[in-house]
Amino acid sequence: QVQLVESGGGLVQPGGSLRLSCAASGFIFSNYGMNWYRQAPGKERELVATITSAGHSVYYATSVKGRFTISRDNAKKTLYLEMISLKSEDTAVYYCNIQIGRSAYWGQGTQVTVSA
Repeated sequence: QVQLVESGGGLVQPGGSLRLSCAASGFIFSNYGMNWYRQAPGKERELVATITSAGHSVYYATSVKGRFTISRDNAKKTLYLEMISLKSEDTAVYYCNIQIGRSAYWGQGTQVTVSA
């Protein structure tokens, strides 16, 4: 079955950086675009970044453009999110996501806390 396992979250000071990973299994990773979402306390889950199946096209939410970089390694079946210049408003649980047909699959999430 489809499995997505995020890792790499943690506590970081404002201005710091983190690299999130999402290990995928149970489907042909190289066939699908992938997404990173985040959900802050009391807020709706929001799309952060998207990457196409071969990694040739990416999309970023305005709030993270220029600071976050989405990438993938199809050989390792892993999705990444490189985050720099982190702000307190980036504090959230970060999820990787894939849509296969009518089904949306999510990982368990990884907590990112940006605080001094």
